Amino acid sequence: MAVRPLVDRFGRVHTDLRVSLIDKCDLRCRYCMPAEGLPWLSKASLLTDGEVVRAVGLAVRELGITSIRLTGGEPLLRRGLVDIVRALAALRPRPALAMTSNGVGLARLAGPLAGAGLDRVNVSLDTLRRDRFHHLTRRDRLDEVLAGLAAAAAAGLHPMKVNVVVQRGVNDDEVVDLAEFCVEHGYQVRFLEQMPLDAQRDWTPDAVVGAAEVLDRLAARWSLTPVPGRGSAPAETYLLDGVRAADGGPATVGVVAPVSRPFCGSCNRLRLTADGQLRACLFATAETDLRGALRHGASDAKLAELWLAAVAGKGAGHRIAEPDFEQPERPMAAIGG
Repeated sequence: MAVRPLVDRFGRVHTDLRVSLIDKCDLRCRYCMPAEGLPWLSKASLLTDGEVVRAVGLAVRELGITSIRLTGGEPLLRRGLVDIVRALAALRPRPALAMTSNGVGLARLAGPLAGAGLDRVNVSLDTLRRDRFHHLTRRDRLDEVLAGLAAAAAAGLHPMKVNVVVQRGVNDDEVVDLAEFCVEHGYQVRFLEQMPLDAQRDWTPDAVVGAAEVLDRLAARWSLTPVPGRGSAPAETYLLDGVRAADGGPATVGVVAPVSRPFCGSCNRLRLTADGQLRACLFATAETDLRGALRHGASDAKLAELWLAAVAGKGAGHRIAEPDFEQPERPMAAIGG
């Protein structure tokens, strides 16, 4: 069957799909959700394992999706995660399979996930200081995250990437420390600007530590050389000149700057929420209901039309810097990264 690429009206071809498997999380990061958590989705509202595999399988076989990233909430909390990974790895053509995790529980599941076909994992780690980790996440679980990183690396989930949300007056003094930690262990660090996706809606532009500021901090420690050929990748990547990573390769750092340096013009990503809503943009205010179609007997042809229509309606960009910017009703935990 001929592939029908997911092309929007701006000519962007979408090949990357972020699939949220659950909205629940076992941390309570202050920039994401309140201490008491959120009103979680009911089990009945979540896509079943079979529905996830059918929806994603269609996108891979017929719509040109080549890369899948499993997200949450915290995907490690999804029962059946290993089986879902195994089923997605069996799709043809075989998509690249990644996962974004907070790392809690990864020490136990890294091996089974690698065995099922997961290719790599990104782990969120905003600080190396135990007291600060406890404050930021409202949980004392730093050791488990560090153990999860080590287990994932040992299981062959390479390249290992560490995501750091940089927050002014909170952890911006650890930029160099976190980069050094990742170089020492052979991980690739990605510094992320804080986005307006918190459930509490406390985000302000003043809290954002922009890409230029992060790079200035790194440049005070190393000489940086931009890596060409970014393509549609969210991260701008830089070589740390003369520095070798633990595996002997060149050491790099990345900066993901959706606020100060938007990269919407090259975006190739779509998102499927845990309750089966297709979002053409992380900051979209409209969704396409795939769950309803799946549960009412829609054919593959009908499902494909829903995908194509959702992409056709995608906007030019997220408009965070514009005065009429409207924050999505769903917070990040309910969307998926």
